[in-house]
Amino acid sequence: MSKQKIPASPSIKRLPSYLHIIRQAATEGYEFISGTLIANELNLEPIQVRKDLAITGIVGTPKRGYPVIPLISAIEHFLDWDNNKNVVVIGAGNLATALTGYQEFQYHGLNFVGAFDTNPERIGKQIHGVPIFSIDTLKEQVRNLNATIAILTVPSIYAQESADRVVAAGIKAIWNFTNTKLKLPEDVICQREDLTSGYAMLCVMMNERQPKLVKE
Repeated sequence: MSKQKIPASPSIKRLPSYLHIIRQAATEGYEFISGTLIANELNLEPIQVRKDLAITGIVGTPKRGYPVIPLISAIEHFLDWDNNKNVVVIGAGNLATALTGYQEFQYHGLNFVGAFDTNPERIGKQIHGVPIFSIDTLKEQVRNLNATIAILTVPSIYAQESADRVVAAGIKAIWNFTNTKLKLPEDVICQREDLTSGYAMLCVMMNERQPKLVKE
């Protein structure tokens, strides 16, 4: 079986930013939006925006741009955000608390149905309304909750062990917020998130703006 061809990662990563701008345009009553307007908001070239939007299958019209409501639907459908997905979080600490409390996820079809931990003081409680279960009940609860995605927020030393538990529970998609490169079966999808990469860019940009010392 041939592998499915996936569009370039940068294009996919830009689509949520486009969607935010287009949704704002919709709330302000706009019926059409131009690629140039989106590009100006994000300091991009208009041709880049048009190429990115083309992967969703929608086509703009000259002098009018893209119809706002169909464009929102096209992006959401391409990203599969028009289908709800039940998600469990492995590790119920600070990062899990931040993620479950992020309200924007509800607009992307992300539904937190459970968190799992080994700490007896956390088990049986809730974070932002999400129940915390013992990690030992993961397989049973994944089935009961109909979860299809697991988010790893555990310390890195426990990442592989947690991933193994997730795979054994039948989950085929992992969003990995640890620093560990996981060893997974070929049929399991994994997206690794590095929270320091954005901070690194910020630091470099700040450093570039610092006055440079000139040697005499």
